[in-house]
Amino acid sequence: MQKTFKLIILLFTLLNMSLLAEEQTVAKKISAFTAKYDLLKKSDSVGEALRRLEYLDDGSIKYSYKTKASLFIFTDTREETSLVQIKENTVIPSHYLFQRKGTGRDKKYEWTYDLDKNTAVDLKKAKQINIEFPQRIQDKLSYQLQLQLDLIKDPTKKEYSFPVISTGGSIKDYSFTNEGEEELVLPYGTIKTIKLKREVVDKEKITYAWFAPELNYLMVKLYQIKDGKPQFTADLKIVEQDEVSTEQASQATH
Repeated sequence: MQKTFKLIILLFTLLNMSLLAEEQTVAKKISAFTAKYDLLKKSDSVGEALRRLEYLDDGSIKYSYKTKASLFIFTDTREETSLVQIKENTVIPSHYLFQRKGTGRDKKYEWTYDLDKNTAVDLKKAKQINIEFPQRIQDKLSYQLQLQLDLIKDPTKKEYSFPVISTGGSIKDYSFTNEGEEELVLPYGTIKTIKLKREVVDKEKITYAWFAPELNYLMVKLYQIKDGKPQFTADLKIVEQDEVSTEQASQATH
């Protein structure tokens, strides 16, 4: 009986150690960071972009991407923000905000999501809709964080895909094909990357994204082609990693 009790205590201790190690691994995976990018139109610098992941006091994660560009008399400032949690390596979005200001018409979209109740609220229109959320559902920004986590888990997959809810409430599948390894020369420096491609045939739109293994698969370059014409390019120039405590990580990734 005493030997059995000691065995149970030993197994319980080993289980706790395993869970602690897993929490620490998760914390390492999602360390807070701030990344700055040069925005280019062809080869001309037209502005900058800022990508940031930070932990909030309520235990959620704030993931944001902001661009500010100017070309001749035209200006364009855009900011996207997602509030999420991470459970079992899956990003769980709860709030999405998009704002655009500058030359032309300003835009704003804001949604909240309750995945347990299968409801979404369009805060701009004060309208609630019922949605059968599929597994791994993402918003228009959080999918980029999910993509980073998927690459951390397995960078050798041929394709990465997940459903994404649009600013209008519809759901589409986003699929990225793995184009293999590529070494880039960026303002940040020379760095090895994994190149992914997403093509939307009906809109004649192609997106290329490069992720760096040595930076925990952070997106270091983004490039789009639309209607056969090159759009803006974002090249990483600076990244700052912040230390995240195991307690913070466990709150956001329980």
